[in-house]
Amino acid sequence: MSALEPTIVRVAEIIINELKLEDVTPQTFDPDLDLVDEVGIDSMDLATIALSIRDEFSIRIDEDDYPKLTTVRIIAEYIRDKRAGDK
Repeated sequence: MSALEPTIVRVAEIIINELKLEDVTPQTFDPDLDLVDEVGIDSMDLATIALSIRDEFSIRIDEDDYPKLTTVRIIAEYIRDKRAGDK
């Protein structure tokens, strides 16, 4: 289990809750699935998810970075990098 795993699971939980996805659990959510192309979220959903992640992890997410946050794994790495930069 990598250091990113707990963050990946929590990000998946946030996305599942925000989008009200059914029949999906954080454990079955593919962290490399493209959220826009494969899950079908739009920019409003992405903004909502970004705000939830910002609050959950106490990090600042620049609006310019929203388009980069395309998979659960990328979001988890973004969170890790932001937290590392804050120390």
